[in-house]
Amino acid sequence: MTIVLPPTATGLTKAAALLREGGLVAFPTETVYGLGGDARSDAAVAAIFAAKGRPRFNPLIVHVSDLDAAERLARFDARARAVAQAFWPGPLTLVLPLRAEAGLSPLVTAGLGSVAIRVPAHAVAQGLLQAFAGPLAAPSANPSGRVSPTQAAHVLDGLAGRIAGVVDGGACMVGVESTILGLLPDSPPRLLRPGGLPLEVLEAVLGTGVATGLDEKAITAPGQLASHYAPVAAVRLGATTAAAHEVLVGFGPVTGTLTLSATGDLAEAAANLFDMLRRADVLAGAGGRIAFAPVPETGLGRAINDRLRRAAAPRA
Repeated sequence: MTIVLPPTATGLTKAAALLREGGLVAFPTETVYGLGGDARSDAAVAAIFAAKGRPRFNPLIVHVSDLDAAERLARFDARARAVAQAFWPGPLTLVLPLRAEAGLSPLVTAGLGSVAIRVPAHAVAQGLLQAFAGPLAAPSANPSGRVSPTQAAHVLDGLAGRIAGVVDGGACMVGVESTILGLLPDSPPRLLRPGGLPLEVLEAVLGTGVATGLDEKAITAPGQLASHYAPVAAVRLGATTAAAHEVLVGFGPVTGTLTLSATGDLAEAAANLFDMLRRADVLAGAGGRIAFAPVPETGLGRAINDRLRRAAAPRA
C-alpha cells in the first residue's frame, strides 16, 4: 500500500524513515515529482528501476541539499562552481566527474564515470533531504517512458502499490524536468537535456556558447531516450487544426479543446505541459490522437518541444 504523507514536519520525518528502511518515496520538486531512494543503497536504487520499469543503462539524477553535499560526490571545476552558485537551488542538473569516494551505488550512474546531480529549490524537497540527511536518487515518479507527474495524484495513477509513499506538496511550479548541463574535463559545456532553466541564461553565466545535439545511441544522462514522456494516444506536432479523432492542444493564437497557454506564455505552457498531455490522453480515448499547436523554439520552448518530440516518437 502506498501511503500519502502531508508536507509537514511529521510527514517528512515519516518519509525519511521509509527511505532509511530502503523504501521509495515520491516527493515534489519545482520541476516534477521525483521518485526518491537512498542513492547509496544498491537495493533501493534497484527498486527504483523495478518500480518504474526503467532500463538500467539510463542513469539517475542524485538530489542533495546544497553545494557542499554535491562537492562530496562530484568534482567541480570553475565552470561548474560558477553555474551552481548562480542557479542552485533550482531546475539545473550538472553532469560532472564522479568522485571515487562518493559512496553512490554504481546503478545510479549506470557504470559511467560521471554523475548527474542537482539541488532542488522546492521547500518540501529541501525538507525531505534535510530530514533524510543523505543523497537521494530520484528520477521522475512515473512508469518509464510515460508522462511525468506534476501532482501527487499523477504519481498514484502510475505507481500506487509499487512504492512506499508519496509526499503531497501540491502542483509543481515549473512543470518540465531540470535542464541537464554536461561539464566534463577537457570538453566544452554541452546541453544534455533542455529543461526548466533556459539555455540563454546558462550561456550568459558561462560566458560562452553551450554545445547542443546528442548521439541518441549513447545515453550519458537521464531524459535522452528517443521515445519518452509518452501518453497512450499517438501524438502529432505542429498542428493548427484538429483532424478527425484528434484532440487539439492549442498555444497562443491556435485554439484547441485544451491549451498550453492562451496568451502564448512559455512559462505557463511548461507548467501545464504534462497535465495537458494526461488530460488530452483521456479525452482522446481508444484509437484517438493528440495534436499539439506549434511552440517557439526559444527559452522554455526548447524544453517543451523536446518533450513533445519524444512523446511523438515511434514507440519501442
